Amino acid sequence: MRKQINLKLPDNLFRAAKSYAENHGFRNIQELVAESIREKVIEKNVFDETFSEREIELVDNLIEKSITKGKIRSEKELMKVLE
Repeated sequence: MRKQINLKLPDNLFRAAKSYAENHGFRNIQELVAESIREKVIEKNVFDETFSEREIELVDNLIEKSITKGKIRSEKELMKVLE
């Protein structure tokens, strides 16, 4: 069974998604969105689900800012520090 959803995107994100889909062999944006959701939800679901979405977002933001500010240079370096 399939469900249909409506999705609104800002113009710049829509254009970027359309370009990405065309350049990476997706038939259309819908196929890109479905694959992206599948990847996030099924294939790369490595988060401990006992954390709230807000907690995960805060950790992601901390990592991103740490890399941006040069405190940590890569995800690999971060994993090494955490071990």
